[in-house]
Formats: sequence, C-alpha cells, structure tokens
Amino acid sequence: MLSNVAKSIGQRNLFGILQQNGFASEATFETRAFKLHNIEEGPSTKVTLTKEDALKYYGQMYMIRRMETAAGNLYKEKVIRGFCHLYSGQEACAVGMRAAMRPEDSCITAYRCHGWTYLMGVSPVAVLAELTGRSSGCARGKGGSMHMYGKNFYGGNGIVGAQVPLGVGIGFAAKYNGTKGACIALYGDGAANQGQLFEVYNMAKLWNTPCIFVCENNGYGMGTSAERASANTNYYTRGDFVPGIWVDGMDVLAVREATRFALEHTSSGKGPILMETATYRYSGHSMSDPGTSYRSRDEIAEVRQTRDPITSLREKILTTELASVEELKEIEGKIRAEVDTATKVARADKEIAVEELTADIYANPENLTAVRNTVPHAELQHKRLGQAVNL
Repeated sequence: MLSNVAKSIGQRNLFGILQQNGFASEATFETRAFKLHNIEEGPSTKVTLTKEDALKYYGQMYMIRRMETAAGNLYKEKVIRGFCHLYSGQEACAVGMRAAMRPEDSCITAYRCHGWTYLMGVSPVAVLAELTGRSSGCARGKGGSMHMYGKNFYGGNGIVGAQVPLGVGIGFAAKYNGTKGACIALYGDGAANQGQLFEVYNMAKLWNTPCIFVCENNGYGMGTSAERASANTNYYTRGDFVPGIWVDGMDVLAVREATRFALEHTSSGKGPILMETATYRYSGHSMSDPGTSYRSRDEIAEVRQTRDPITSLREKILTTELASVEELKEIEGKIRAEVDTATKVARADKEIAVEELTADIYANPENLTAVRNTVPHAELQHKRLGQAVNL
C-alpha cells in the first residue's frame, strides 16, 4: 500500500502513468521506430504526454477533421467553388509539427493547407469564409482554398513543389537576420520528384540553412501510387548529404518528437534535415476526385479502422486515464458547435467590393500603380488597405 504522502505527490505505475490524487496527469508511450539516413542517432521512441497536451492535440485534430467535413459539404453544395483539397486523415502530421514549433519558427506548405492555417492562429471562421470567398476570410476571400496565410505561415501554394524553394529562402532569411528560427517546408510524395526540390536540397546544405524538408507521403500523388511514380520511395533518403528521418505520420506523438529533434538539429548550425511522414488521406486528391478509381474502398476503411490518428490518440488517452469519455465528448461538442457557427457565417457573409480585388497585391503600393483589367485601356488602381501579415 502506498502511504498517503506518496499518493499526494504522485506515483508512476508500471504502465508509465503519473498519477496525481488518483487521476493520471502524465503518461509514457512507445512510438514506432524511426528510420534514419546519414545520421547516427535519432529521436527517442519513448515519449511522454501530459493531460494538458493530450487534450490540446485531440482538440486540434478533431477541429481540423470537422472543418474539412464542413468544407467538403460546402463544396458539394457549390458554396465553395474552384479547387479544394482536404486534409482528413493527415491531421497528426500538422498537429505534431505545430506542437514542436517555437515562436520564431515558420512554415510553408502546398495546397492542402486548411488545417495548417488554423493551427497557425487563423480562426475556423476565417478559414471557412476564405473557402467561400467572403470578406471575413483570412485573405478577404481572394485566396480561396490554396492561398491562406497567417503569422509565420506563408501559405498555401498552388504550384506543385514551388513552396519548397521558398521555404529555403525563409530559412535563409532567419539565419541572415539572426532570429534563431527554422522553416518547415512541406510537400507531398507527388511533388517529391520535382527537380527544384533537389536543387534546394543542395543549396540548403551548402549554406547550412535552417530548413526542415517534410515529405508528407500519403501514398498517392493525385491518382498515382508512390510505387508507380518513384524509383526510390524512401523519400527520407533523397537528400543525399542531407540527413533524413522516417516517422509514423499517423501518430501525433511520434511526429512531435521527430520535429523536436529536427528543430534542434537544424537550429544548432548543422544545416537542413529531411523528414518523411508516412500518412494517408481519406478523400480524393481534390474534391473532383472520388478517390476510389486507383484504390479500393476496403483499403480506405482498413486505415480508418486501424490507423486513424484521432481514434488512436483517443484510445491512448482513455487507456491511460488521462481523461474521461465525458471530457472528450465535451471537447467534441464544443468543436462541433464552433464549426457549425463558422459554417453559417461563411455562407452568409458578404463578398468584397470589386474595387478591393486589386488591393494589397504588393506590400509596397509604389511597386505597382495600375493593374491590367479584363478589357484594354481600363486599368484598375492598386491600393493598400491592410498591413502585410509577415512584413
């Protein structure tokens, strides 16, 4: 029997659970082994999770899932037009990386960016309203699905792979300005064969740029499997002299630990590092892709049942008694209500006036005075209405 004093100060049991007054406040887990390239030692597979962080990560992943579900429904109703790429299934990648980031770190990603935008400080209303092209969107409705921005978040980029050289530039700026920050530059397995990636692997290593290259390998580049598109599917090894780490991208704790390790590596002056997160997307490549012509419904269902990042974290939380079912249901209910309210605003809000369409193209209005119109000799005026987010 434990003494009353021992109980009051907390004791760690055989399962790695730290209990405080009979309730778990911290638990320890083993992640899948990390695979390493050109580096002798990687992150620890033994990870600790506090109750506070557990509920935070669960809430963030659940919020992204609900937002993407709402976005999908709005698209089917033709309230959202144009391109729309959903992140459902990949939530652990973004949430795990964000958990490890410091205030001085930056991020840039491709067009599957709704979740990242939320994690970088943009409200669900501003994300969904941007998708519907309304004035309360984070880019005033002018960016849409692929072009969202926030503090230290450089988008949302529509050109395949083009965000990666920009990410190296952001990392170079951090080094040049002495901020001690690093830039996380994300891309998918479909973009991994772009020549510009190999160019900036080389440049980043030459200059020891504080940049973390992250290949979110969800198994398919549009409708082509990684095995059919790449001679080398070990994407974490593709940086040659750049060290690499493979991580289970469906485990938010594994991604967090790998990112912490990567940030410490690159911020200590050792240069860039490459991370491959093995993940999976439940939806098609975009809303125009049903996602079942190149893979079976059974495959999708199996991943949902056995590897879903939200369900997996929920099971960890409940098994170790970090929280009760009632606590998780309360979080879920609040998030559902918030997303429902945000969806109503995104539907009803007004669009910007035509005159604002050509505003804030350049941070310095002197760089552009007139903007070409759809008809000749009828230029539109360029003006500045708001401060550039990351200027």
